Amino acid sequence: MPTFRTYDGTELAYHLVGEGRLLICLPGGPMRAARYLGDLGGLSRVCRLVLLDLRGTGDSAVPDDPSTYRCDRLVDDVEALREHLGLERVDLLGHSASGSLAALYAAKYPQRLRTLTLVTPSTRAIGIPVTDEDWRQASELRSHEPWYPEARAALDDIRAGRDTAGSWADTLPFTYGRWDAEARAHAAEAAAQTNAEARALHYPKDGFETAAVVAALRELQAPVLVLAGEYDGGPSPDRAAELAALFPHSEFVVQRGAGHYPWMDDPGSFVRTVTAFLDPGVSSVQAGGNRLAYRVWGHPAAPPVVLAHGRGGNSLDWTEIAEQLAVRHRVYALDFRGHGLSDWPGRYSFEFFRDDLHAFLEVRNLSGAIVIGHSMGGAAALMLAEQHPGLIGGLVIEDAPPLLPLDPPRPPAERPAGELGFDWPVVASIDAQLNAPDPAVRGRLAEITAPTLVVGGSRSHIDQEQLVWIARRIPGGQYVCVDAGHLVHSDNPEAFLTELRSFGVG
Repeated sequence: MPTFRTYDGTELAYHLVGEGRLLICLPGGPMRAARYLGDLGGLSRVCRLVLLDLRGTGDSAVPDDPSTYRCDRLVDDVEALREHLGLERVDLLGHSASGSLAALYAAKYPQRLRTLTLVTPSTRAIGIPVTDEDWRQASELRSHEPWYPEARAALDDIRAGRDTAGSWADTLPFTYGRWDAEARAHAAEAAAQTNAEARALHYPKDGFETAAVVAALRELQAPVLVLAGEYDGGPSPDRAAELAALFPHSEFVVQRGAGHYPWMDDPGSFVRTVTAFLDPGVSSVQAGGNRLAYRVWGHPAAPPVVLAHGRGGNSLDWTEIAEQLAVRHRVYALDFRGHGLSDWPGRYSFEFFRDDLHAFLEVRNLSGAIVIGHSMGGAAALMLAEQHPGLIGGLVIEDAPPLLPLDPPRPPAERPAGELGFDWPVVASIDAQLNAPDPAVRGRLAEITAPTLVVGGSRSHIDQEQLVWIARRIPGGQYVCVDAGHLVHSDNPEAFLTELRSFGVG
């Protein structure tokens, strides 16, 4: 367990979990030992977590001066940790009460921040109040839960000033998206992990210099992620959105089904969101109610090309092609819902993927872009080109399923062992549509107005005669066959790029 001495000589401890780029993590409570953060739902597989035990908590020493428990005085402990780690700039994550601590650090040391991640953060230092109405509305979202009547009665007692230790314990289910055995065990550890004296002294009685803090945060140049839980009342998504609006470079995400500890409620969703934010090569947009991650190559002023991956893939599948196209184009590769670092909402169809592509083009103002879609992404692109003929400037369909009924139909697929880079329900949903596709899609091919190139693989499992049939029904459509399997752009990238150039792309 590494330690360091902070500005007043107090010895503070921190814990290192995982490998990779360092992420300093500040625990909430307030004044709860960092142990409750665990590995943040598996975020340690992406970066090395530096879990700081604030003074007087966990393995850190008790300071000589209790007044140093104040949130605004803890800021210099964070700065001492940065200096100890030898980092010019830091990636900083603050949870709950330490959302205020992290914000105060950002206001005082803005030049030391590379990124700031605020997870269900306290808004107290910023002067955004959490109201009784916030808690009432959040609690009512859980009215279907079996524990709700008892928990709501306890919450009402607290808001009326009749709180007891038992009242607070009874409200704990409201802070988790799932009140299961794991959540109960996590909640049961809180009292033993919290320094009650430090907690009582954490917030200054005379308040914070809110105006100065807000003014500083409005000038912060570091990117900021504010992640709220759908069911959280402190802060509610509305209050968290107010906080995010203060920052000039912020991303705001509400994690569905999550309470105050989103990495416990849905670890995958939490890790994907934070990973996408911390990766400088990934951006995200809110499109059609989902967060879609994407990657970009090329000069911003160059003609746009959008790459749409196949089932089970993601934006990284296109890296080699994108780097080549980026010489002359601004290239965007998105992760469809249920894939890569985008949201995994659990419900999937060709129509949903079509809508993802449509929303992405509109949010990024990419009307008239050339769209290149592989397999599932190609089918989604075809459907979008039928629905909105003027939206797409040019269309390349790479070995996409022709949406003719499969004969014989595909049997139910068996999930492979281990972690997947996509949501397994995608497979069953798409297989069902491939077995019995909507005939209207085939019937509208003649409505496509974008110049269209259909690229097939000579060794693909896709019937190439059916791809020829598709090309012939699209006005001016062309078909070419490349010596490759189904993954044409990765099996034979040079030949694929040659056909793109002949088509006028690249």
